[in-house]
Amino acid sequence: MAGLWRAYQRLLGAHPWKVQIVTAGSLVGVGDVISQQLLERKGLKGHSIERTVKMMGIGFCFVGPVVGGWYKILDRIIPGSGKPVALKKMLLDQVAFAPCFLGCFLSIASALNGLSGEQIWGKLKRDYKDALITNYYIWPAVQVANFYFIPLYHRLAVVQFVAIIWNSYLSWKANKS
Repeated sequence: MAGLWRAYQRLLGAHPWKVQIVTAGSLVGVGDVISQQLLERKGLKGHSIERTVKMMGIGFCFVGPVVGGWYKILDRIIPGSGKPVALKKMLLDQVAFAPCFLGCFLSIASALNGLSGEQIWGKLKRDYKDALITNYYIWPAVQVANFYFIPLYHRLAVVQFVAIIWNSYLSWKANKS
């Protein structure tokens, strides 16, 4: 296991952006598998590989680049370290970024599921508030710790590991009828 971590560290050092995106996409996919198998209890025969691939695509093309880019911007907007800085970053993340990100995520997943604009709007009206409230139960504490203890280039990976459970929830929320 230590060897895998060292290899990951080397790759991250050599290709930080690519590795962060691949990590995010892979872990969004893991979240979907958990959603389908544990939350929805679809079993292997009922598992939608197409859905998992779509969710991974969202991870590769949206979650990884957007969250990774956001962390870089956040470090420029609020430079420094320490508890007050971590708290400020968490507040900006949760007040400005999380609501927009969540709406976009749900919209993209819905569009990839073939919903029309009107159906997407209806889904957002039905699911967005609940998803945002659930976000606020989980992410503020995670983000304070992330911004306080974790170097910038590891933040996306740390968040994505914690987010396996969150991604399971989002996958379920995004794909339920």
